[in-house]
Amino acid sequence: MTPSKVLFFLSLSFIFGIFLESMAKIAQIFVWGILFAAVLFIIISVFIKKINPAIGFCVLFLVLGLLRMQISEFNIENNKLSKFNGKDPVVLSGAIIDEPDVRDTSQRIKVKISDSVVLVTTSRYPEYKYLDQLKITGKLETPTETEEFSYKKYLMKDRIYSVMGFPKIEATGKVRGSSVSAIYTGILSLKQKLRESIKKNFFPPEGLIMQGIILGDKTSIPQDVKNKLSITGISHVVAVSGQHMVILIEILMALLLAAGFYRGQAFYFSIIFICFYIVLVGLPASGIRAGIMGILYLFGQKIGRQSAGSQIIVLAGSLMLLQNPLLLIYDIGFQLSFLAVLALIHFEPFIRMFFKFLIKKFLNYKIEEKYEGGLMMLSATISAQIFTLPVIVYNFGNISFVSLIANILILPIVYYLMFFGFLSALFGAVFSPLGWILSVPCYFLMAYFMGVVNFFSKPWAYKIIENVHWVWLLISYLVIGCANHLLRKKYSRIF
Repeated sequence: MTPSKVLFFLSLSFIFGIFLESMAKIAQIFVWGILFAAVLFIIISVFIKKINPAIGFCVLFLVLGLLRMQISEFNIENNKLSKFNGKDPVVLSGAIIDEPDVRDTSQRIKVKISDSVVLVTTSRYPEYKYLDQLKITGKLETPTETEEFSYKKYLMKDRIYSVMGFPKIEATGKVRGSSVSAIYTGILSLKQKLRESIKKNFFPPEGLIMQGIILGDKTSIPQDVKNKLSITGISHVVAVSGQHMVILIEILMALLLAAGFYRGQAFYFSIIFICFYIVLVGLPASGIRAGIMGILYLFGQKIGRQSAGSQIIVLAGSLMLLQNPLLLIYDIGFQLSFLAVLALIHFEPFIRMFFKFLIKKFLNYKIEEKYEGGLMMLSATISAQIFTLPVIVYNFGNISFVSLIANILILPIVYYLMFFGFLSALFGAVFSPLGWILSVPCYFLMAYFMGVVNFFSKPWAYKIIENVHWVWLLISYLVIGCANHLLRKKYSRIF
């Protein structure tokens, strides 16, 4: 076994250890027993050459995954600030560490208190900014949990264990940040100007959807529209998620190849675009993770080795989980990023070859290279939908019968919506009439977008499944993995 494959299986073992501890809560005595058995197995393999020590190391890394998750759970249970949840009001002092999440009548701000972070909900005005120093007087609470949704677990992935609703707030100044903070402040300022430009040129809900598509802002989108996007399976279009990122990369690559660029040129241009886009949307943690996954996917395409690409993705995922193991279970964006990239590495080329085979066999037509971009976009959509479906069903209980069709109909216009929408927002921030002129194509595109969403969000288009067990999730991906392996092994040469 090559060193790269050994590293791949060690990374998988570490990830599976985190998954196992998250779902089953392994007792300490069993963890230490497994650790002892792994070490003993490795020692025996030194003296008995027929025994592969890699198996022992895989079990060892599985134990490390278990322990890493247990350490994270211990830190959560012993967080000093959360000990005051549900008790008497407290007075806290800290700085805003991220862009405030502004709603219609309220705003949510993340305030760093010593080594903890509190999510504060307050009134829409006065407005607060990144790095504002605040004195807060109020009652800390534990985030709510219901049968339908656990807000506690949702915030836990960002290491937020306490919330505070409408406290007394006193602005005491501004924290002097580093040069990086100054750059980030400038980015947030640019983002706000683009947001205001979009609001001038588009009416809701289309304008709010445009903010989601261009800037990744989806908090202001009305709930009924969010439900429709979820039913049709295109929520990723209005969020900086992994699925949004990798499909956007495929669209960009397809357009560049159709425009006559060489694949190497398209690769470097796409890398620059990803970096620029993540900076533009304000460097959100989910966007950074999605960008990393997207760049690694492109790198896998560049070196022309799918197995190497998947090894790099799994290694990157394990390093992210080493830093924050809660991402694996509680961050759906991380899950979709990981799975969508793996789908595009392993499944997309097979789907594309399959379509080319069918077209050549039954229509006697060979797809020209300049038209292959459109076929790539279709196969990317199908592969990403298949690989992410179990996660969507497990987390939301929503099976859409039309998501594939809706994505195929909508994805071709996403690039043009982003292109004209971004130009409209950018030039509109400088000269409003020019921004309005550039927004005109978006009206027609958005009318088509909303038409598809409204048509495919009817009750017949989806089914809700309640209480999906995590074992079903594990079985689903075992079936998908085995099916992918067998199909590629049997039919790749034919295609």
